[in-house]
Amino acid sequence: MATEKPPGQLIRDFATWQPVLRLLRAAKAGKAGADSLRVAGRIGRRGWSLALPRPVPPPGRALQTEDIRDELDAVERVQTAMAEAGVDDVSFSAKIEPTGTTVLRLLGPSPAVEPGIGNPHPGALILIEDSLPEPWRRLPDPAHAARPASSADPELLERTLRERLPDAIGATGEEIAAAEARLGVCLPEELKVLYRVTRARWEDWGDDYETANGVFEAVRCELASVDDLYIAEASTRHCRWEHAAKEAVVTRPDAAVQGVVGSPGWIVFGENGGGDQLAVDLTPGPRGHTGQIIMLSHEESVGAELLADSLTDWVLDRKTHERRHRTAEPPLVAHVNHASIKSIREAAHPGLEVLSIGVWDGAPFSLSPVIGLPRLRTLAAYAGTLADPLEIAELTSLEFLELGPQDWRVLLDAGAVPRSLLAASIKAYGDHDPLPIVAIANDILALWDRPQIIQTVLEGNLGPLA
Repeated sequence: MATEKPPGQLIRDFATWQPVLRLLRAAKAGKAGADSLRVAGRIGRRGWSLALPRPVPPPGRALQTEDIRDELDAVERVQTAMAEAGVDDVSFSAKIEPTGTTVLRLLGPSPAVEPGIGNPHPGALILIEDSLPEPWRRLPDPAHAARPASSADPELLERTLRERLPDAIGATGEEIAAAEARLGVCLPEELKVLYRVTRARWEDWGDDYETANGVFEAVRCELASVDDLYIAEASTRHCRWEHAAKEAVVTRPDAAVQGVVGSPGWIVFGENGGGDQLAVDLTPGPRGHTGQIIMLSHEESVGAELLADSLTDWVLDRKTHERRHRTAEPPLVAHVNHASIKSIREAAHPGLEVLSIGVWDGAPFSLSPVIGLPRLRTLAAYAGTLADPLEIAELTSLEFLELGPQDWRVLLDAGAVPRSLLAASIKAYGDHDPLPIVAIANDILALWDRPQIIQTVLEGNLGPLA
């Protein structure tokens, strides 16, 4: 009679991992000869990264589920155990002997570490709990001098919408007031007019897509109901730490839209059908108008695009051209590599916030040109590009640091890791054993007394290689 595992224990049962490990061993066995081999990977609740070959489908046919059935079954077995244990993401490393004897190490998770991307290495290390990258902390400048555009015409807007939607059910004053109370902001008059004509609830349309599409065509977007309006604050635009720290917020004097991540004055009322949000902007840029219509792209994390000077202009499909006279200014984000800026001295200026040093074929760089810059908060350096990693200790305003394993080890051994950091990242490329990376990550986390990446060791035997 089989012994039933206690809830949450299947993830720590070697048998749960056997199918995945056997597939990885088979894929790598030809390269290992008679020696032991190491395999690693990452499995999440919604995806996985495993170094498994995929079959090439016949010409004219896409890869199908049945083509990778063994992989899917093996992964789903682990994902089921993860769901039972309440775990979202697990990386692992295993050493497999020619006899099949295996030592498997499950790595993490840790509440202080973001999952890696496409590999078993840890993602960003969050050194200060609940900390946010600087762009996500930036609030918009007040827009006290801004006014609605002259094209804003609530009466014309209402007449147009009632002509287009004669049978629509509008929101009551109480429903609009409830939305304002929930959002903590007064809706601009044009948006109130829109929802007085149609409250855009699916039940009002009898769940009929044709009727819904008629509303969407009338307002030129997939309209959210009055109950689903929300504020596009920075927290609504999720971005991983290592990506967000490399962004910068800038609003030019001639900009119609402020270049922030989010704003308490961006009221999202619909989508364009492609995943981008449409919002009424109550905190416009220096050349913008209160109540202008902007689009928050799902492919970008900072800023928004001006679509129309007013909701009236948007519904009536009046063309709006953003009025900007661009001036050349030093970039707040600088990329130094063989295909871009060729020196750190060229990138350095007092406003520099982010310095990314990429692939470089020449001599390593000194950081001396950027030492003392008051706003430099992010440094990312590709392995081997720094002449002296210890110069990093002189960058006293750093909030985020991304280095290769060797450079991190130099800083750690010298006790020179900047204590101003809010987060950090260890960048390892290729088939790099995750165990040394985890060791470095734990050394960094220990400096801030943050939760470690725990290793759970499981032992078992995969049997002979078929």
